[in-house]
Amino acid sequence: MTTDEPYKIALINSFQDPAGRLIKERILVIAGDTGLRSFRRGRVLFSVHEVRERLIHLEHPDRGLDADLIIFLSRHQSAHPSPVLTVHGTGNFRTADFGGAPRTCVPLDPAWMHAVLQELNRRAPPGYRVSYEATHHGPTSLTLPSLFVEIGSTPDEWSDPAAADAVAQSVLCAQPHQVIRLLGFGGTHYARRQTAIALSSRGAFGHIVPTRDIQDLDRDLIGALASASHADAIYIDRKALSSRDLAGLGSLLTPLGLPILSEGDLTAIGDLPWATYVTLTRMADAYRPGAHITPHKFSGSFEPVLIEIPPDLLTEALKAGASNLISGLTTFPVVHLTSGDHQVLPGFFCERGREREDLHALINLCLMIICGKRDTARSGDCLIIRRTRMDPAKARSLGIPPGPLLATLIEGRPVTVGGRTVTPEMVLIPSETRVNIPGLRTYL
Repeated sequence: MTTDEPYKIALINSFQDPAGRLIKERILVIAGDTGLRSFRRGRVLFSVHEVRERLIHLEHPDRGLDADLIIFLSRHQSAHPSPVLTVHGTGNFRTADFGGAPRTCVPLDPAWMHAVLQELNRRAPPGYRVSYEATHHGPTSLTLPSLFVEIGSTPDEWSDPAAADAVAQSVLCAQPHQVIRLLGFGGTHYARRQTAIALSSRGAFGHIVPTRDIQDLDRDLIGALASASHADAIYIDRKALSSRDLAGLGSLLTPLGLPILSEGDLTAIGDLPWATYVTLTRMADAYRPGAHITPHKFSGSFEPVLIEIPPDLLTEALKAGASNLISGLTTFPVVHLTSGDHQVLPGFFCERGREREDLHALINLCLMIICGKRDTARSGDCLIIRRTRMDPAKARSLGIPPGPLLATLIEGRPVTVGGRTVTPEMVLIPSETRVNIPGLRTYL
């Protein structure tokens, strides 16, 4: 496609559906209806189509259609009705009770679904919530990517001009950005966690399989779902799945070779390009198998390079103030690594060309934390950290048993035993730790 060629979106509603008709009417009013039923907004050329049958029973609705994407405008019904605006893809994991074919999914465009959902969240009338829905119902005979956007859940909402206007504006104003395309598993029909992720990050879901359907999946269907979602990664709502479901799902997902991301991962990625993130994860695994990455202060692509601080310096900084170290790392552009048991590793990634500057900053951060909490001295390139520790043998010899009296001494206060005062100094042993830091005099 050239820069002047429009992206084509077909908007389809059913004559039988009052919500779909009202959304269509609002779209035409906003577009300045000229009777042509097609109009351009920015780089998008919209065309409006109304069909007689119900949308879920359409067969090959994209046949002969000149479009890049189909957006179905529809109503939403629920056994527990409430005002809601929803986005979802179509397909069936089991039988086809509501249109389409059994065990079939259709192509989706997670970036457009994400963009529409975010617009709905900005424009929803008071009292309406916004949500993804899990994949369900027909049509499934589609080769073009599609999505449903719906008003729910009763005739009161279907005829609400404010709700229809919110949906119309959202469809017309949605602007997809660079997203992380996800195949989602777990949760209820309304995909609460997936919705929260999409509204707070670049995580954009295609097909979503709710907990109730996990046991109906097999390797072929999961492969089809991943392909139809153009998935970059997998998200699993682990709290919504049993250990048995998690184990079975894990064995089915392994052949896909897609990373499984947590909500924290998606938040930490921020604006980092996906290709850069993938490169970083591979480099981290080469450095320490199973290592986890957390980027800080990066928004564009960059060439990562590994730098390392002295491991014993990192150990002492973590002992002196782990939370201070983590918060300090967020202030400059590095990627810190953690092991499988969540321990910070001495290896970091920075942008090539910044190795010297960022290594200096990391070492300086560790020194500031240590020197702010410990009694320290310097000897050449050696940082000396002085400590005192309680000697249980000395305490016992002075009649101090384990318990409250010993705890008081550890806190630095004297105690009285058998008429004699015992001070902390009487049971403490001095110790020193030496950390070699080349060029120490240039820091702090």
